[in-house]
Amino acid sequence: MKTNIVKKMTAIAAALTMVVSLGACGSEPASTTGGSAGTESTASSGTASREEAEQSEKTKEVLAEAPVQTEPLVVYLNDFDAVIVDLFKEATGYDVEVVAGNGAETMSRIAAEKGNPQWDVVWIDSAYDIYALSDEGELLTGWEPENAANLTDFAKHIVPDNKCMYPTGTHAAGVLVYRNDIYSEEEAPKTFAELTDKKYAGQVGMADPGVAAPAYPLAAYFMDELGMDGGKEYFNTLFEQGLKVYPKNPQVVKALAAGEITVAMLQESNAYDMVAAGEPISIVWPENGAPGSTRVAAISAGSDQQEIAKIFVNFLLDADTQQALINTGDEGYFEPSVKGVALKPERDADAKLAVADIITGSENEAEIKAWFADMSAQ
Repeated sequence: MKTNIVKKMTAIAAALTMVVSLGACGSEPASTTGGSAGTESTASSGTASREEAEQSEKTKEVLAEAPVQTEPLVVYLNDFDAVIVDLFKEATGYDVEVVAGNGAETMSRIAAEKGNPQWDVVWIDSAYDIYALSDEGELLTGWEPENAANLTDFAKHIVPDNKCMYPTGTHAAGVLVYRNDIYSEEEAPKTFAELTDKKYAGQVGMADPGVAAPAYPLAAYFMDELGMDGGKEYFNTLFEQGLKVYPKNPQVVKALAAGEITVAMLQESNAYDMVAAGEPISIVWPENGAPGSTRVAAISAGSDQQEIAKIFVNFLLDADTQQALINTGDEGYFEPSVKGVALKPERDADAKLAVADIITGSENEAEIKAWFADMSAQ
């Protein structure tokens, strides 16, 4: 994989191979068929010795540059904890300790540790929360990973000007799903605007923006796209018609499976998992795009392992890494942030995502979450 450390390891291996090769050449018996041959052999041996010494010095330099790890890199995350440790260890030789939790849990943990952070990297799909940390001086800024050069155009627009975080992929915070044993394709909603139709009254569900990490980007998208007043008006109509808000997406799945609701704005991995499980669910990707939740990685300004943390973030932006996450991760349904990665075959190839502006979403987060909490409590 294309991480700095892997390149350094490759350079070491190449240098050592060269040393062995040159050493073997130098040990071959010299020709005795003529004086010129003997002179040529001696000159060749001397050249080999000089090259061997030069390669040995280069090897020492590479070894000296590689960061030495004295303790595991601590990564706070909300997904991929089952696979990322082994992937990173295999690629770089460095150890990682993951602390898993949902978005709210992770941000609460970071807040409690302010001034004495116990984490080196945070990697969660709470981009607006993470961006806010940079305003508080909590994040390393002004740094660009080598693999950022391979970001897609969509992902490039998510990187803030202060370069405090980098996207590793975006998934739909909410695709439209409906029970196809209740609605025909013609009767089912095709757009989010259609959810306000009274025929879906009492039948629509979603996850809580204040609890589920992907649910806030869903709410933020409407507040950004329609304006704060227009977004509130949209959701107010849904609440008046009996919108059901569940703590997290797995609870939305259960409600759909039980028939408690028949339509939902559901995070895409959960939606595809329902289809794979044989549930009577159909997925609709609106033509103007489904609200996206971006998973981002950021480095603690207080980390004493920033060089290894940089290697980890760069590793996450490697095409092979993202391909492995799509192929083996529990949350493999997402749009990669770098070029050269194949999507899951069952994911709609024409799926379009849209995200709220990072500054707008960050600055209005507290207000939006408080408003949703008040509306849900009524």
